[in-house]
Amino acid sequence: MSRSRDRGRNFWRARRSIINNDEHGSVHPRHPLLRSSLCHVRRSCARCSPPRRPLRARPGHPRVRPCTRVLASVKVLLVGAGGIGCELLKNVVLTGFGDVTLLDLDTIDLSNLNRQFLFRKKDVKQPKALVAARTAHAFNPAVRITPVHANIKEPQFDVAWFRGFDLVLNALDNLDARRHVNKMCLAAGVPLVESGTAGYLGQVQPILKGRTECFDCLPKPVPKTFPVCTIRSTPSQPIHCIVWAKSYLIPQLFGEDEDAGGELDAAEKDGENAQEIATLRKEAQAFTAVRKALRAAHTLNGKTGSGANSLSASGSADPARLAFNKVFTSDINNLLSMSDMWKSRAPPTPLDFDKIADGTFVLGAGPSSAAPTPTPNPASSSGTAAKPANGSAAPTATNGASGSASASNPASGLKDQRELTLQENLVLFVSSTHRLAARLRAGEETISFDKDDDDTLDFVTAASNLRSAAYGIPGKSRWEIKEMAGNIIPAIATTNAIIAGVIVLQALQLLRKNYAGMRNVHLQRKAEVPLNACSVGLPARECGVCNDTYVDFQCDPERVTLAEAVDGLLGAGDGSGTGPRDVGVYEDRRLLADPDFDDNLGRTLASLGVTRGKFLTIVDEDGEWGTVAAAIAQLPPNHRHDSPPFILPSPLPLPPQIAKPPAPTAPPSTPSRKRALDAGDGGEDGRPAKRTKASGPPNVNLASPSKRRRLEEDGLLILEDPNEKVDEEDGPELITIDD
Repeated sequence: MSRSRDRGRNFWRARRSIINNDEHGSVHPRHPLLRSSLCHVRRSCARCSPPRRPLRARPGHPRVRPCTRVLASVKVLLVGAGGIGCELLKNVVLTGFGDVTLLDLDTIDLSNLNRQFLFRKKDVKQPKALVAARTAHAFNPAVRITPVHANIKEPQFDVAWFRGFDLVLNALDNLDARRHVNKMCLAAGVPLVESGTAGYLGQVQPILKGRTECFDCLPKPVPKTFPVCTIRSTPSQPIHCIVWAKSYLIPQLFGEDEDAGGELDAAEKDGENAQEIATLRKEAQAFTAVRKALRAAHTLNGKTGSGANSLSASGSADPARLAFNKVFTSDINNLLSMSDMWKSRAPPTPLDFDKIADGTFVLGAGPSSAAPTPTPNPASSSGTAAKPANGSAAPTATNGASGSASASNPASGLKDQRELTLQENLVLFVSSTHRLAARLRAGEETISFDKDDDDTLDFVTAASNLRSAAYGIPGKSRWEIKEMAGNIIPAIATTNAIIAGVIVLQALQLLRKNYAGMRNVHLQRKAEVPLNACSVGLPARECGVCNDTYVDFQCDPERVTLAEAVDGLLGAGDGSGTGPRDVGVYEDRRLLADPDFDDNLGRTLASLGVTRGKFLTIVDEDGEWGTVAAAIAQLPPNHRHDSPPFILPSPLPLPPQIAKPPAPTAPPSTPSRKRALDAGDGGEDGRPAKRTKASGPPNVNLASPSKRRRLEEDGLLILEDPNEKVDEEDGPELITIDD
């Protein structure tokens, strides 16, 4: 080691000596002592190195222009400026894309700053698209970035608008918006790179109509829902109480004054407990008085108090006390009166406002014998002293503020990450109710839950924890409730950065039209294979999005009727469209017309809500033709007013014909060994003989093939003759069709 170190020192000493003694600059860069170092870093000058030969395209391969020249002319739409969007915008700008349109609806929140590095604290409450564009432009001033602060589902962003881009990059976290962009790109024929992250997991999917599967080709998980009676009467998990406070209590107190009968009617039809639903109807009607008190409220002498003092000063007419007594005392007592409900489950305990306020309330010692002690929390039944509500580590069961170690020691955890005592939850309930009531009196018509709204989050935290205490359910911290109520998926900056890099790589494959190089890439929690790339799949045959035939229908929705639009798109047949046929007409999943429902055919498209940016979907009732999706577009500016109010696409859409599978052949029948009865004979018991079922469906002239198919799927027996008798064992119900 010493010899090599000395040799290196001698080399640099000799090099410095040669340069210092060169007064006239005559030392050539290819001097033996200089050449090795210069050549090592490949910094030879034009004098001493031969000119490089220009790159030539190999035979059979097209000549490719430099990538930067191509990217400088590419128009890119980037949807979303959140976690993935910030990383992706940085990559797009530094890669050399010349024209970028950045669209996002959201504004910057304080919680975004830990991973969305294009924003600073001074930018909070400002539009994400505007701030991100301004910050990223400094990375590459040659790039043109157009920020748009809007919703991608607004009508001005129609199919024609999407066609103005060469590439669309999705960085959305909303399932509905991702499906919308997927459909618009398929209709416009624009390549799309779809992406998403969830914690340590991520995925990137290139989408090109006719070559790859689309976003809707694979089924997506459906958000979990809970029965109404579980949420409103018999919660058993913290999430039940959180959903109750977020989706039921806030709308009842601070939302629109809507009749909750529709939801209860649906629950009753689903077979839920009728007695329980009747009790819930009475509860909904009792909210009227509380709502009036909140909107004509008078807080504590005009001021909203805090802490135990505000609880003791809270009078009987205080809106927070009225809401508490209604929800946590009266409603629970009403539920306890239905004894059958609590035969197999632990009953709840009514809460007492005054006893909780002075710290003397004990769970399980309700005001009457009708409130037995709820089943203890399993976490507290392991030999240790039972905890009071919400997990406070008090040595006794009293839920006063002094009984909580976490409350008395702020250093035991962050404010939002510790569980509150029962009294602290009551204080938070009162203060948040006063704050929300003040907002109603200040002019807000309705207030809905928002995870970034401190007032509604405090209310949901307090209300859900109070309800959990009444039902013997473990409480949650404010942070946990925000995560569960806001459906927050933990976002990790490193995951977003990796996915953003993969998006650009797949975008380059689409621009080069190197379809064989496209890959679906998945980021997974496997140390041995963190990135998994697989070949893209073909469009799914059963997908109702990427297999549709898309056309533009330029029209004035105020003047065009539904019948005119459908008849014009179907055409007369014989090479001009498919011709008239039985079809069902939809807007998204909303039925507008079918052979049995023609009430809307004379109405205008605008009156039906079918306007610019939406699709009029025509589905063949017999299943013989593919689906046509007509994108509603504007008429050109030079369209004359006395001309027809629509322009049909040329040529008319001609969806593919669907080949029906061959009908299964019936196996040869084996002759029965029993003697066949004559037409007038009866059975052994004197009853008429059972009707012999035909091997195939009877030839009945129904109103439409769709009705016939639906009846057969429902298992209804279609008779050939209205006078025909059917034995009870064959079918107890008779339905006459088109009599």
